Amino acid sequence: MTVKLADRPIEQVREQVIDQLIYNYSHAVISAEAFERRLDQAMAAKDNQSLIDLVSDLELTTDSNYQWEKRAQFSPNYSNKSGDETLHLRSILGSNERSGQWVVPKEIHLTNLLGSIKLDFTDAIFQHQNITLHVNCLLGSDEIYVPEHVNVVSKLFSIIGSVENKSVSLNKQQGPTITIEGKVLLGSVEIKIKRTIKEKFVSFANSLKTSWQDMNKH
Repeated sequence: MTVKLADRPIEQVREQVIDQLIYNYSHAVISAEAFERRLDQAMAAKDNQSLIDLVSDLELTTDSNYQWEKRAQFSPNYSNKSGDETLHLRSILGSNERSGQWVVPKEIHLTNLLGSIKLDFTDAIFQHQNITLHVNCLLGSDEIYVPEHVNVVSKLFSIIGSVENKSVSLNKQQGPTITIEGKVLLGSVEIKIKRTIKEKFVSFANSLKTSWQDMNKH
């Protein structure tokens, strides 16, 4: 028996609708302007019927190839290759950064005294499902970038400092979890993503459209 629309989880319906919008845009069924307008409406919709109405005039539905491309784009990079089990980043009156493609160990320690540290997980390669990030920030600034599919649990203790978590989780079941613990004294720790989830969807849709156009040229 099919579950009636009103009883379906709204996030499940939202994901289905966004997939259909991306797929139809990538196949040139709707314009870029219509795609972005409907995408904004889909992300803001509060009920299932409003979501379904956004794709009621679109006949194309996603296929297995689309789902494979989506998993490749939005799932974390996992690797079985061994790496260090612990990473220490220290900054004293200076700056330190770890970014690009790097293997994420099980434990990471950030020590910051009157300096700045940038830790970027955007293109990182994960080998553990659970990672612990220990933060000790005194009069410093820590910036932590995480991709959408990574879960973040913040257990930071702040004393006259600031902790801001702007991360989101797109795929909680498959994504790794980073638990951040420690203390911030007269400093700041900001957890955020480099691109908004809308920017990620638009970029993915444009890459699919380019691939489809290239395929049709041959």
